[in-house]
Amino acid sequence: MRITGNYRIADRNIRIISGYDRIHEMSRLYRYSGEPDLVIEISEKDLRKERDRADGQYSDAYLETLAVYRKIAEVMPGWDTLLIHGSAVCADGAGYLFTAKSGTGKSTHAGLWRKLLQERVQMINDDKPLLHIGKDAVTVYGTPWNGKHHLGGNISAPLKSICFLEQAADNHIVKLAKAEAYPLLLQQVYRPAEREMLMKTLQLLDILQDSVSFYRLSCNMDLSAAELSYSVMSGSK
Repeated sequence: MRITGNYRIADRNIRIISGYDRIHEMSRLYRYSGEPDLVIEISEKDLRKERDRADGQYSDAYLETLAVYRKIAEVMPGWDTLLIHGSAVCADGAGYLFTAKSGTGKSTHAGLWRKLLQERVQMINDDKPLLHIGKDAVTVYGTPWNGKHHLGGNISAPLKSICFLEQAADNHIVKLAKAEAYPLLLQQVYRPAEREMLMKTLQLLDILQDSVSFYRLSCNMDLSAAELSYSVMSGSK
């Protein structure tokens, strides 16, 4: 039995055809009735590839959700959109994204922003947001793939800043030049296997560098880290 659902993600209508219901349940906030721009159908071959990539024992239902997003991420650069690994929030109407290697504390720092700003901040996505790189602005979008705590929603915001996190005993933030930010960005964006889409991804990164500000935050897990990053990144300091 095949299960079909239509969803609107990052302003694209996507039809998903799957063998398990899990992907449709996690995407329920994104349901949409329009004609699809993209049709994703997961086969047994796709699941075998995810099993080979997986580090550990996971259900096929879970692996199917990864296979769906991988197929979406492979083609999204054709619509000027990238998948990036990070935690994204909307504060006072502007988007901010925290990115780093897994385990560094992206989710924790985003949580400190929520504690600091309370009703002024919304969680966009806590794991795999999408960035649309427009000529005049970059927009960060929530996706159904929102981390183990399922923080985020079907919302978007104009992206103002990207912050690369690293752990430290004391808090310190510096603005990065484009040349400093580029290799860090390249580590965190999804890089398609198909050459044309990979080249488009690199082109979009060049545009992204000219569109938002970049920072490196050395931080601990104290609320003062959020106070520092918010004041500098928002320009309120």
